[in-house]
Amino acid sequence: MGSRNRNDIHYRNPCLTMHQPWASLLVYGIKRIEGRSWPAPIRGRLWIHAASKVPEPDTIKAMEDFYREIYAVNGITDIKFPEHYPVSRLLGCVEVVGCVTREELISWKEVPEAVRLEGQTDFCWLCEQPQKLIVPFEMRGYQGVYNLERKMFDAAIRGLSPVEAPMPVKFALPDPRDLYSLKPGSLVRLPSKASGASELKKSASLTAAIAGARAAATQFSKSNNSQLPATENDKPVSSGTKDKAKEVVHFARS
Repeated sequence: MGSRNRNDIHYRNPCLTMHQPWASLLVYGIKRIEGRSWPAPIRGRLWIHAASKVPEPDTIKAMEDFYREIYAVNGITDIKFPEHYPVSRLLGCVEVVGCVTREELISWKEVPEAVRLEGQTDFCWLCEQPQKLIVPFEMRGYQGVYNLERKMFDAAIRGLSPVEAPMPVKFALPDPRDLYSLKPGSLVRLPSKASGASELKKSASLTAAIAGARAAATQFSKSNNSQLPATENDKPVSSGTKDKAKEVVHFARS
């Protein structure tokens, strides 16, 4: 296995381990923003692996309700969620096209409101072109971004299938010639009161769904922090061990 250091720029086939249901929601194209407390160290294909922790039914329901509500803001009501959420499996991949701060994302009027509502963490990894494995592969994961084993990559690349996302999004690069041009600080930050997402009037059901997503994420918090937890764990764990590594991430106050 290659380096697991997030600062290592020599990624060959980068992979990220995530908890369920967030891992499958990303691979199915329902989730477009992967939130982290650190900026994305890669651009291009990112393989997604599901950690070993079996998600609670209430957690799945809370996250599905969250996405139903934010998609409804843009008039999307027919969302096909995964039939099941496998664990300890390589699920597929997405294309990471950029990374911006939460403030930049929620002020970015060129993207749909539903996408801006996903911007709940310090850094928002922008994901496109989801593909899933027809048969998810059993494998072990690691913390941070790490290199997928060559033999696993060779098998996985042949088993990918395009995903029909409910509302595909294309994030425009500031400089189309520079794949790293969509980075923190690359967008013009608008005054907070000019932000469509921050000024969006939340319905009672949307407010409840956001609260439910926050509550679902608290199971991955290692301490009772004053900042609200995000909709995904910032520190994935090995699927071959117990789920002991838990880390607080940031789900900004609405």
